[in-house]
Amino acid sequence: MIARTIYRLVDVRENELVALVWAFFYFFFLLCAYYILRPVRDEMGIQGGIDNLPWVFTGTFIAMLAMVPLFGWVSSRFPRRRLLPAVYLFFILNLLLFYLMFLTGWQPAVIARTFFIWISVFNLFVVSVFWSFMNDLFDQAQTKRLFGVIAAGGTAGAITGPILTSTLAQSVGIHNLLLISITLLAMAIVCIYQLSRWHDQHTTQAQRTIVQQPMGGSWLAGITLVTRSPYLLGICLLILLYSTLSTFLYLQQASIIQSSFSDTAERTAVFARIDLAVNVLTVLIQLFLTSRLIKYLGLAVSLALIPLLLVLGFIALGVAPILIVLVIVQVLRRAGNYAIMRPCREMLYSVLGREEKYKAKNFIDTVVYRGGDAASAWVYDGFRVFGLSLGQIAMVAAPLAGIWALISWRLGIRREQLAVGAEGEKNE
Repeated sequence: MIARTIYRLVDVRENELVALVWAFFYFFFLLCAYYILRPVRDEMGIQGGIDNLPWVFTGTFIAMLAMVPLFGWVSSRFPRRRLLPAVYLFFILNLLLFYLMFLTGWQPAVIARTFFIWISVFNLFVVSVFWSFMNDLFDQAQTKRLFGVIAAGGTAGAITGPILTSTLAQSVGIHNLLLISITLLAMAIVCIYQLSRWHDQHTTQAQRTIVQQPMGGSWLAGITLVTRSPYLLGICLLILLYSTLSTFLYLQQASIIQSSFSDTAERTAVFARIDLAVNVLTVLIQLFLTSRLIKYLGLAVSLALIPLLLVLGFIALGVAPILIVLVIVQVLRRAGNYAIMRPCREMLYSVLGREEKYKAKNFIDTVVYRGGDAASAWVYDGFRVFGLSLGQIAMVAAPLAGIWALISWRLGIRREQLAVGAEGEKNE
């Protein structure tokens, strides 16, 4: 009965259903673990001082620079079956360490800043590795049909996380929320093993041998692969513009919410409500619109859709930089990114080789992303020093969103060209 309902709602084949369910829950556990902690991180950012946020973003970027060579070294030497659980176990051990530090009460200000940086690193790494794994498991046709539903699993987790935080934070304490996140990450590891098992059962021996071997190559391969590929450099530019505009909105959000609410608990609750609104809207779009948009509009137009809408959003903020406008733009921007932009963006990697999917993608998703965060935070700070208002900064951002839309559209077209070429080579 349940299976028949799924077949009616989702364009999934019978032999893919098991993998789709495990992938759905894998992303659910992953983002639920993250969103339990995100509202706390946002409040810590304000407590540390909005003027200090550029320094925090810079610290995050430096942490990324340290992590990427380590990931490159590990991914060169361990097969996927061992690599992915190792990544999650590493972050589980980190959370245990934070749990002990929260219990001791040692240097709370230092722990708060460190935790803000750590969770920004954690989020990008674990999500980047997740999508690399998905592109490894599913072929190009499957990504178009299934990625929207898989992304909905993450959104369901992102809805559950803030609910758990707002419900349990006062009764169990912040430090015990970390234990819940640890449990969820452990469950994600179980999903990895189940998906690897499904892949082994539905592929040839030659395909199994490829993914069971270490990727090899240099620990700096992610950087060299990017610099040699115009396609990957285009994705870098897309990510830079995305992170720049996201940071502008994040800093505007921090300023407007700080001026609108004086109470710490009230601000944390506002952040949680924004997260909840974003994630409810996201899951509705993912379940009922994402796959249909990609099917009928094509990948290129779907990629450009959210940046084009953000042009209008920044213009609205430029005219009226107030809380209600900010919340509407932020909710629509984030929901559109998670539901449409992110799955489409991940499809750009499905036409590439395994080293590009893991090493180059991880470099782009972490160093390039957080480098854009850090640089744009300082640019935003410079705008404020020169006296630009929030509305004027929004007007500066609007044409950048237009450029982002153009680059996204061109990358979507190039991806389809590469897919046709790869299919032709396969049939020869």
